[in-house]
Amino acid sequence: MASPRTVTIVALSVALGLFFVFMGTIKLTPRLSKDAYNEMKRAYKSYVRALPILKKMGVSSILLRKSIGALEVACGIVMTLVPGRPKDVANFFLLLLVLAVLFFHQLVGDPLKRYAHALVFGILLTCRLLITRQPEEQPSEKRILLVNGDEQPLAHEAAPEKGKVKVS
Repeated sequence: MASPRTVTIVALSVALGLFFVFMGTIKLTPRLSKDAYNEMKRAYKSYVRALPILKKMGVSSILLRKSIGALEVACGIVMTLVPGRPKDVANFFLLLLVLAVLFFHQLVGDPLKRYAHALVFGILLTCRLLITRQPEEQPSEKRILLVNGDEQPLAHEAAPEKGKVKVS
């Protein structure tokens, strides 16, 4: 049976992956929602206007929107389908992307309701990353300490409990 930690990681990976595939697709094409696509176009134009350095670097609102959308779709697919270490890498890139998007929203002065979803999903990405970085607990009967090549139980397991006498 899978551990609760594994179930949590898989559930977060699939949910986050599908969300970012969906959001990235909206940035790339109007097929899912024409209104949402047009709103993304308008928003990215305001981001580029608010950050003139992007214009100087030759980054248009179209290039920025499509780059972020493509990265979201690619990382979302990895988070959903690819096992192992690539999920953590995709998680990290999505977290950086969410931080950039939050920066853009703050830059143009958007109200909280416009970027609350990015904040929530950034927190979820952070939680998933922290959970995957924690070592998995081993059952207590398998925990041993090697001393001079001999296996011995860990100190807290070898010591008798308070109030109890150890009888050999």
